[in-house]
Parts: sequence; C-alpha cells; structure tokens
Amino acid sequence: MVEIATQADAAAQPRAPLSRARILGTAVALADEGGVDALSMRKIAQALGVVPMALYKHVANKNELLDGMIDVLVGEIDPPATDTEWKTAIRRRVLSARRMLLRHPWASGVIESRMKARTTPTPVVMEYLDSMIGIFRAGGFSIDLVHHAMHVMGSRLLGFSQELFEDTPDRAPDPDAMPPEEMAARYPHITELAMAVAHDPESVVGSGCDDQFEFEFALDLTLDGLERLRGTV
Repeated sequence: MVEIATQADAAAQPRAPLSRARILGTAVALADEGGVDALSMRKIAQALGVVPMALYKHVANKNELLDGMIDVLVGEIDPPATDTEWKTAIRRRVLSARRMLLRHPWASGVIESRMKARTTPTPVVMEYLDSMIGIFRAGGFSIDLVHHAMHVMGSRLLGFSQELFEDTPDRAPDPDAMPPEEMAARYPHITELAMAVAHDPESVVGSGCDDQFEFEFALDLTLDGLERLRGTV
C-alpha cells in the first residue's frame, strides 16, 4: 500500500516545464549514450515525455540543436583563472576543455563541423574565444602575436587538434549576424584582433590570413620548442 501511494504521489507531482535547457541537457546525455549520429528529435521527445512538436517551440531545427549542445559543453569548461600568469591560465583552461571532450567523445566532430558551417560561432563560443584572447592580451602579447598564437593553438583552445579558423568563401552570410558596433561591445578582444590583422583574400587557413606565414610560424615555434627540450627529456 505504501508503494502504491508513493507511486501515486509521484504521478501527481507536476512535471518540470519543458525548456531549452532541459532539451539540450537531454540531447547531450543521449549523445553520450548512443552517439550524436543516432540523435533525433523523436528520441529527445521520448526521453522528456513530450511529443516531438513540443521541442520546436524551443529549438527550431537540428542545426540549432547541435549549436545549443556545443554551448552546453563549452559551459562545462572552467572559467579563466585570475590568480596566475597567462601561460598557466591558458594551459589550465585548455586542459579543462580537453577533459570536457573526453567526457563527450562525439563533441569534437560536432564542434568542427558547426564551426565550418556557421559564418560566426555561437555567442557562447565567441565569449569563450574572446576571453582566451583577453588572457593573451593581459599577458603582454601584441595583437599581431595573439593572431599568430590563435592559429597555432587552433582548436586546442577547445580541447582537440583541428584548424578552427578555416574559411569557406562560398558560405552564405549569416542573416542573424549582430551589427559591428554590438559585436565590438560584446567581444572587444575578437573585434580588436579582426580589425588589426592584415588579410590575404586567397587564404584557406582563415579569413584572409597568410597561409604560408602561419604554416612557417607554427613550424618554427614547434622546432624552437623541441630545440629547447633537446637534451632535457
């Protein structure tokens, strides 16, 4: 009798209202269990106990769902440390991003594909990248050196190893892109970097960046680091 009463009480409890946060959290959990390729609105709705159409009031389509899932994951990355110098702060945050990706093995492929598909990253990812640029700037890096450092770091900033700054020339402009003045106010470090760097329009590395220079810069930096470690490891 006690068990029946308990079940009845549980059934009488009001269900948590459907929200974008609940949908995204459930989608991340399902992707962790079965992979992102098997993820569908139907499965998410079933897990939440709602009809699939109810999801579309909060998430317009699969791409918006994936973007939101990335935002959830970026939110798991530790905030920037304020009690240490730039190198330790960057290292801690990148390793935190790496731990996040190890918890969600499907995430790196989704991040890479969505970064290529979008004209600009989501606001959450933009805020993350802006804060990373801010750490370099606060550490005394010139804006030119920050530009090269961001290419060298690439997707390591988000815990894996792919080029984040690849541009797609035939990609349609983002109709929802924010005005430049709002962009400058919200992401001052990204805006400073974008405005300061000279660009080569034929680049495939990033929006007008000099491919050959960035390749040689990363190569020389790697070789210099190996030279420094030679004989010590």
